[in-house]
Amino acid sequence: MSTATKFNLVSVEDYLGAELISPIKHDYVDGSVYARPDTRNLHNIIVGNTLAALYARLRGRPCRPFNSDTKIRIHLSGHVRFYYPDVSVTCRPNPPNDSFQDEPAAIFEVLSRRTRRIDEGEKQYAYLTIPSLKVYVLIDQEMAAVVVFRRVGDSFAREVHQGMDAVVPLGEIGIELPLAEIYEGVEFVPETEAEDAAS
Repeated sequence: MSTATKFNLVSVEDYLGAELISPIKHDYVDGSVYARPDTRNLHNIIVGNTLAALYARLRGRPCRPFNSDTKIRIHLSGHVRFYYPDVSVTCRPNPPNDSFQDEPAAIFEVLSRRTRRIDEGEKQYAYLTIPSLKVYVLIDQEMAAVVVFRRVGDSFAREVHQGMDAVVPLGEIGIELPLAEIYEGVEFVPETEAEDAAS
């Protein structure tokens, strides 16, 4: 994992209890806990835009968007993981008192140099095993480009949508998502070598 603080052999119960009071959010992978990396303002603008665009389109419908404070529980061959995606959409939500969701229909991650490897690797592998997941969306923060992994039967097909005029069809949740809204107000600024080296 990236720049992570690691604690071994934490039970799921202890992890969930600690996350409720921790000022720092952590991912959980089979008993190990990893602090989430800090993000730049650019990342947070894109996340906020995506959440706002989803909320506006899904309001009053069965599916609901959740922000990056909502973790996803994943059961993987004998162990459990919890990740905090940047944005998720759930059509069959867990009870309100839970601190996580089990059945996301869509997951969105904003890529940075620090997170690209895990978002396109470990997390992608785990997310695509979730039976309820229909689409996994990777949003670039250095250009107007989105990669979508869309469920087709028992596998996922990869799509690329580029340019501010592009629109991502998300029929699985009954909407379309224009890249112009995802990137509204965004000035594309490449990450520096120092930021890359810190990952």
